[in-house]
Amino acid sequence: MLIRYKKNFEKIAMGLLSFMPTEKDLKKLQQSIKQYESEENWQLFLWKEDDIIGIIGISAQDDNKVEIHHICVNPSHRQQGIGKKMVKALGELLVDKEIVPTEQTAAFFEKCEKKEE
Repeated sequence: MLIRYKKNFEKIAMGLLSFMPTEKDLKKLQQSIKQYESEENWQLFLWKEDDIIGIIGISAQDDNKVEIHHICVNPSHRQQGIGKKMVKALGELLVDKEIVPTEQTAAFFEKCEKKEE
């Protein structure tokens, strides 16, 4: 289940984001979290099953398009289709929007799209 990020999830969110290659540096990680907390068009969602095991972060590019900047699943829960479920749930939540990846998330996003077909 996709849930919206709240400040009390900060440590969990930072932990999950730190698995992304672009977020290894602590300062970069803190900047990313701050961006999701302070910029209106940036949103962070967590994936919760029994525990929070995934994260997906987007920004609204315009009225019709959102871009996925971050997507990550806890390594112990990978290869179970969680990322694909997050992308699908995001599509259901933002039904009137086109969802596109960034350069960093493109490979994973395309993999999810192929499994959909």
